[in-house]
Amino acid sequence: MRRIPGPARAYILCAVVGAGACALPAVLPGADTPWTTVALLAGLHALSEVPGRSPILGRLLGGSAPVGSGSFFPVLFAAALLLPPAGAALAAVPAALLGRVDRRPAGVRRVWRAARLALAAGAASAAAALCGGPAVLAGPALPYALVPAGAAALTCCLVVTALDGGILATAERVPVRTAWRGLLSGSLGPHLVHGLAGLTAAVLWRSPYGPPAALLVLLPVYISCRVFARYHREQGAHRSTIRALVQAVDIKDRYTRGHSERVGRASVLIARELGMDEERLEVLRFAGILHDVGKLGVPTRVLRKDGPLTPEERRVIELHPEYGHEIVRGIGFLGEARDAILHHHERLDGSGYPYGLAGRQIPEVARVVAVADAFDAMTSTRSYSRARPVPAAVEELKRCAGTQFDPRMVRALVRALERHGWEAAVTADEPAVPAQPSRGRGGTPARQEAAPAARHRQGG
Repeated sequence: MRRIPGPARAYILCAVVGAGACALPAVLPGADTPWTTVALLAGLHALSEVPGRSPILGRLLGGSAPVGSGSFFPVLFAAALLLPPAGAALAAVPAALLGRVDRRPAGVRRVWRAARLALAAGAASAAAALCGGPAVLAGPALPYALVPAGAAALTCCLVVTALDGGILATAERVPVRTAWRGLLSGSLGPHLVHGLAGLTAAVLWRSPYGPPAALLVLLPVYISCRVFARYHREQGAHRSTIRALVQAVDIKDRYTRGHSERVGRASVLIARELGMDEERLEVLRFAGILHDVGKLGVPTRVLRKDGPLTPEERRVIELHPEYGHEIVRGIGFLGEARDAILHHHERLDGSGYPYGLAGRQIPEVARVVAVADAFDAMTSTRSYSRARPVPAAVEELKRCAGTQFDPRMVRALVRALERHGWEAAVTADEPAVPAQPSRGRGGTPARQEAAPAARHRQGG
């Protein structure tokens, strides 16, 4: 435990002592513990961890990682309804001790997890008993058993949330005022859903069909949990990939810090007004965030040059959409976002780059990002220029609609701004200084705002 802070050691020790006190009545002389049910539920709960330790089974059941690190809650809720508190606490321990641990110290993490789940299961069982759970299950269970099942799920959620916040504060040194923030709201829904699955399993367990019938509920729920967990892991990996690329761009081009995230947000606003489905909204968000990722292929001296660019340097800057497309070519989940990265500097009249596409030849997602990109550039204060007021930026977009921008996208942005408003921001590290936007090398102001005229370059 030498890597664990002292307060966390004390906290874990208290949890272990509490879990031991909760489970102790089950082994005292004269205790009427239903050991067969405890063993069956503990074994079933432990089996839920086997795929996490077996790559072959893990792939068959929806991913190699464990469902919940020793916490397949439907089994715990069934135990809470079928067993006394001490028995429910014992049923939670084996899976927690057997589950895979990816971070060290593994032994301490397993002990903490076992204590946490034992306390939660014991408290859930006590809450169910107070609401008449055992008596309800002995007779016609539904719908009367919904009350003890709901009490068990809510109590388990509260205990887990309280313990998790404490470990964040003591072991991870998260400030106490924020350690519990969001934990309850994020876990209450899943706990209630798992509580219903546990209730159904408990009812079938007590039915004439016995424990095998409970598997008819628990097995499909288990597979669904694994698939859902795998989906969330993949989404997390997607976000991490995008975050890393954006951070790399921000480090390289300090003049556009934060610009990418706001372009992603503005792109979603436009897409939502156009009635696009949720899947395409996510694609547009990715497209907006990554639209300038090609700057990673542009020499830093060109990106950060303060004076006018030479014709050769301008040609290098104008290659950044193609660089970006090459960088993300192999990232399959981006889908249409790759087209937006490649074509967001095309113009409706065909005078854009890199390919001079015109009108409907330009992919729809690229036309969305082009408007979002120019709008944020015009409304953001940077070290070399002052932000335009939102109404002025909107008027500029309207003026250039039909030549540079798709009028439909501009109208969608105007409607979105009327609904939600927009907050301008400083995107550079340096403090903003008063500066009037220049018309630069003679392009339209909207185009030069998307590619700051203060540095006489294209490719914002």
